[in-house]
Amino acid sequence: MDEKNLALEAIRKKLVGKKLNYKEIYAVMDEIAHARLGDVLTTYFVASGYSEGFSDEELYYLTRAMVETGEKLHFRGLVADKHSIGGVPGTRVTIIIVPIIAACGFKIPKSSSRAITTPAGTADAMEVLASVTFTKEQIYKIVKKTNACIVWGGSVNIAPADDEIIKIEEPLLFESYDKIVVSVMAKKVAFGASHVIIDLPYGRSVKIHKLRDAKVLKRKFQFLGKKFNIKVDALIYKSNEPAGDGIGPLLEARDALKVLEQAEDRPIALEELALDLASKLLKLSLEDAPKDIKESYEKSYKNPREWAKDILVSGRARKKLYEIIEAQGGDPKIRSEDLKPGKYCSVLEAGFDGTVTEIISKNITTIAKILGAPADKKAGMVLHKRIGEKVIKGNEIISLYSDSEYRLQEAIDTLDLFPVFEIQ
Repeated sequence: MDEKNLALEAIRKKLVGKKLNYKEIYAVMDEIAHARLGDVLTTYFVASGYSEGFSDEELYYLTRAMVETGEKLHFRGLVADKHSIGGVPGTRVTIIIVPIIAACGFKIPKSSSRAITTPAGTADAMEVLASVTFTKEQIYKIVKKTNACIVWGGSVNIAPADDEIIKIEEPLLFESYDKIVVSVMAKKVAFGASHVIIDLPYGRSVKIHKLRDAKVLKRKFQFLGKKFNIKVDALIYKSNEPAGDGIGPLLEARDALKVLEQAEDRPIALEELALDLASKLLKLSLEDAPKDIKESYEKSYKNPREWAKDILVSGRARKKLYEIIEAQGGDPKIRSEDLKPGKYCSVLEAGFDGTVTEIISKNITTIAKILGAPADKKAGMVLHKRIGEKVIKGNEIISLYSDSEYRLQEAIDTLDLFPVFEIQ
């Protein structure tokens, strides 16, 4: 049976709930990776995985096939990495974490995604500051020079089948839990990671709704980690609201810069989450760190969080990000105040006194996409209140931005049906 027919037979089997072997899964991934399957059949395969799920063995086969049908990068020694499962808008911690880890002496070549279920992916936000599209050879040069990079994985053809599947999922704003695990781990394997922290938020209006589901995902991530000889840990936490204030590529990049600059108006929740993840990745990496890094750490710090905090507060992380930006063709002198959002703006005010009881992430995504994010990098919103804060009638609660006056008005009108805040 030729590969095309083998892939079709595999999709039929999966649609009726049967398990697939590696040869069948490889055939499907290879057809998708080389754009031979078509959107309709790819959608059938994606839908079959969403409804039926995959066994641990199938997850391994899917990850391996995604890696084998694309490019792979190889770096010497310990390679740290962090990846979020996404789903929480306005939580752009990677741009903070990568320079912290690199400034600590670890190699951290970061392959990032574009937006799938939120108004901005890390690649979209980083693209505001510098290019994210590079060849393998260019990535090697950037990492050699700075110890790090923040690039779009699709530009180097790593796990290309995953990028095609993402295009299918994007209009519906969903990913199956199993697909999340495979997508993340395929990129980690292809990018040569050896020590990985997974950012695993859960909550009512994000991708993972329950703690038990987050724990299942952690187990699956660690199962695949063992299969590919990668040390994997996860930070599981409840997320009721964005950690940052800005939503959309430019506004999320601006928040990250504010944290690195230690600006007075920086989003503290974003800083704390970045430090939580960075310290967890440092702890994992220290177990196998070179002798000189271990000795330097033990001489100066009590714990990994203290180390991460010092790198941030001292300005060494900010300096490292500027090095990365310059190496990726951006302006190393850029500052948070240089990032100006869309020219059309509307500031919405509270209509009555009360307390913010809920911030609805799904509605944030809906409104931000109407405003034009992520294609319009300057589109998005700034949240002026957080859960638990008091509001008085007339207080500013949201600022909306777009480069399209029509889109701005449409977003304002849609807020009646998809409110961002619940105020009681």
